[in-house]
Amino acid sequence: MNWELLARSNTHPLRVSILEVLSLDDGGRTLSPKDLSQELQAPLSTVNYHVTELRHAGLLEIVGEEQVRGAIEHFYRAADSSRNGKRSGRGRKRATQGGRRKAAAREGRR
Repeated sequence: MNWELLARSNTHPLRVSILEVLSLDDGGRTLSPKDLSQELQAPLSTVNYHVTELRHAGLLEIVGEEQVRGAIEHFYRAADSSRNGKRSGRGRKRATQGGRRKAAAREGRR
């Protein structure tokens, strides 16, 4: 394995920012790429790409999904460091309670 290439691929400034935002607070935060895009003031497509790459690297895990106007919004958090970099499962999970609250708040804004 090329460790230098692996290290460089995970030090993109936006990826570092995503990991920082999701690691804030004691238990970490749970956000969707849309939420991260708004918070980091970066294009949603770019944030989504980097979130996907971080997930494939085992640094993020999906903790919930929610149906939003015919699409599925995924909610991520920083992977538990005790998992030793193991990938999380790809199965669908129910939306978290925090994700439901965010969706309800967004509905109220529309």
